[in-house]
Amino acid sequence: MSKMIMSGNEAVARGAYEAGVRFASAYPGTPSTEILENIGGLYKDDIYSEWSPNEKVAAEAAFGASVGGMRSMCAFKHVGMNVATDLIFTAGYSGVTGGFVLVTADDPACHSSQNEQDNRLYAPHAKIAMVEASDSQECKDFMKAAFELSEKFDVPVLFRMTTRICHSKSIVELGEREEVPVIKYERHAEKYAMLPATARVRHVIREDLLAKMAEYSNTSELNRVEEVPGAKIGIVTSGISYQYVKEVFGDTVSVLKIGLTYPLPEKLMADFAAKYETLYAVEEGEPYLEDALKKLGFHNVIGKEKLTIQGEFNTKVVRDALTDAKDLFTYKVENANIPARPPVLCAGCPHRGFYFALKNYKDKYVSAGDIGCYALAVNPPLNGFDFQFDMGAGFSTLVGFSRALKAQGDTRKAIGQLGDSTFFHSGLTSLIDLVSSETNAVAVVLDNSITAMTGHQENPGTYKNLMGYESPAISIEALVRACGVDDDHLRIVDPVDQKAVCEALDAGLAAEGLFVIITKRPCALLKEVIKANAGKHVKVDPDKCVGCKMCMKIACPSIAFDDKAKKAMIADVANCNQCGLCMQQCKVGAIEKVGE
Repeated sequence: MSKMIMSGNEAVARGAYEAGVRFASAYPGTPSTEILENIGGLYKDDIYSEWSPNEKVAAEAAFGASVGGMRSMCAFKHVGMNVATDLIFTAGYSGVTGGFVLVTADDPACHSSQNEQDNRLYAPHAKIAMVEASDSQECKDFMKAAFELSEKFDVPVLFRMTTRICHSKSIVELGEREEVPVIKYERHAEKYAMLPATARVRHVIREDLLAKMAEYSNTSELNRVEEVPGAKIGIVTSGISYQYVKEVFGDTVSVLKIGLTYPLPEKLMADFAAKYETLYAVEEGEPYLEDALKKLGFHNVIGKEKLTIQGEFNTKVVRDALTDAKDLFTYKVENANIPARPPVLCAGCPHRGFYFALKNYKDKYVSAGDIGCYALAVNPPLNGFDFQFDMGAGFSTLVGFSRALKAQGDTRKAIGQLGDSTFFHSGLTSLIDLVSSETNAVAVVLDNSITAMTGHQENPGTYKNLMGYESPAISIEALVRACGVDDDHLRIVDPVDQKAVCEALDAGLAAEGLFVIITKRPCALLKEVIKANAGKHVKVDPDKCVGCKMCMKIACPSIAFDDKAKKAMIADVANCNQCGLCMQQCKVGAIEKVGE
């Protein structure tokens, strides 16, 4: 068999292919995004794949394929699991027809997320199986095993990953695709029509199957003991933490590596733990394994008292916490005086225009943000919004927040923003609530024609799907109008056009009831935008520049100021796309276009 170097995400996609999966869905979100990108790009002849509007829809679409007899999967980042759980908790009772695997990619250390939730806790709560891999080879192999487990025990399987597993690369031995036949659909209302009477019966069946699966877990090849004769320390671990344990301790300790992490192999754990006076549970996030060991009576286990519950681990964290050895691969930079480099909106980003115009009204509004690259506008100097929680909340929080302002006599208007992909994800239902509740607020859809923050994935508003085929584009304007927003309460503007944006904001702040603004300008990093703007940029005429720094206020990374010459300059011509926002700020006409 051939071998390739693959990331964990690539290997999961390959595992789905080799397992005979026929349906795959997802909503993009780091660190999970590349799973479906690889399926849609490499395996579209064998697997139908789609970017769903949100994680709930992704889970339901894939589960529909499972009920119909196909092996299916869905994938999302850890917070996406929260959106999908409405289906997952019920599917835990009903069980499956074709194998059904849900991939959750957790993000310890919040590299690209708003929290560090540990989704291992979902498995026992939803009564579904859970599998964790420790490298790319296991990602591929364990995906195949997950589908076998799903069908063997009639259960959805949660395939839990973390950022380091998703993005780290290692060698993977490839196999052939298994052509798994679609199971002929037969009506089973007593299994799948989840009314109370059905659910009560299915709950009993699920508990019985979980008990059988727990017994199976004790002998599963997904769990293994690496026993070192004479070792005085025993370590129970899983996932990426296993790699850190092996790097720190090598073959000096015994290790119980758990791959089937729900139901846990309690007998295997107890037999292992009983052999060691010094027992460690090494795991990122919550004390999931530690608590299980204590429940089994092993209160001598050392875990979170030495290893943090916050952030992610590395070899230094594990070595410093559990040994007296010095990490030879760490060093300290003293007095480096390295300036902070906070992330900023890209040069030519359309969102910059909206937030720059919004600054003109800072005493007239309170602003709510949402999840997307526009969230970077929270930073100075744009200071675009005050709070941001989850997808869709940029609109729905306005329902209560606007009333709270009114109750305390605060005359400022509530303004909320979200992007086009987020609008399709959960913004539409939030908009419906704004309209039906007659909320006095301004709702802004920042439409840049793509799901930008996670790497330019398609969404229902684009003209093609994940597999590259043409698809109908859903009109945001039409949906807004269908919700009952009339012409007097709707403006569609180019966000770079400061006059148009300010006129829209003037109208929105003066209006009674809900006012909607849609800003439309494609992301500056779209290939077609870059191609159209090739050779185009702006330049500053030093003879005209008076050093007023008005152009610097837009916080464009292409603009710099020469402190010695007291002149502005275009320091990054390559990334300037001639959007013209800086030109609108220059009162002396010192900035002009090049290459029109």
